[in-house]
Amino acid sequence: MSRSQIFYTHQHKSVENAIAALLNSQPDFLSSRTAASPRAAGDAIQAILSERFQSLIPGLCVEYSAEFARRAMADLAFTDTDGFYYVVDVKTHRMETHFNMPNLTSVERLARFYQDDKNYFVVLMVKHTLEQTEALVKEVHFFPIEFLSWDCLTVGALGWGQIQIANANSIHINESYSRKKWMIELCEIMLEFYPKEIGKIRDRISYFEKVKHQWEEKSES
Repeated sequence: MSRSQIFYTHQHKSVENAIAALLNSQPDFLSSRTAASPRAAGDAIQAILSERFQSLIPGLCVEYSAEFARRAMADLAFTDTDGFYYVVDVKTHRMETHFNMPNLTSVERLARFYQDDKNYFVVLMVKHTLEQTEALVKEVHFFPIEFLSWDCLTVGALGWGQIQIANANSIHINESYSRKKWMIELCEIMLEFYPKEIGKIRDRISYFEKVKHQWEEKSES
C-alpha cells in the first residue's frame, strides 16, 4: 500500500510551522466580549484556516474545499497530487483550561472511510493561550488519526461509539504509526466496549421494569 508523502516524509511538520506563523501574524480577531468564549476563538481560528489553508500546502494540493455542514466529518478537505484524499478536523484548545475532551469522529464512520486506503482522516490541533484579546498559538499538530496513541484516546457511548481525545492537554503522537495496527487496535477496543454497553442496557431495562411495576401498583389519585 502506498502512503501519503505529506505524513511519511515529515512534510506535515512544515505545514504545522506554516499554520502557527499564519495564525500568529493575524491582527487581533477577538473582542473583549468574544475572548471569554472558547467557541468564539475556535470558530475564528477555523475561519482563518479555511480561507488560507490551501496556500500553506503549495505544490501538494490539486482540489480543495472548506464548504461543509457543521456536523460533517471534515472542516476542510483536499486531494493531493498523488490522489490521496484528506478530510481535516480542526480542533482548538486554550492551554489555560485544565480539561478539554474533544470529539473526533464516529468509529463506524471512520471504519467506512478507511475502507479506501487513499483516504486520510486528519486532526489539526491548534493550542493557544490568550492575552486579553490576542490568541497566541503555542503548538500546532497536524496528523492522521492513526498517529494518535490509544493511551490518550477514549470511546464515548454515542451512537456506534465516538472516538475522543481523553484530555487535550495530553496528546501522545506516534509518528509514522501503522494504520493496519491502529485499526486492529480500534477493533479490539470496540469488541471490549460493546459487551460492557450491553451490560449497562440490561441494568437500565431492569430498572425501568421495576419503575413500571411500582406505577402499576399505584392507585389512581
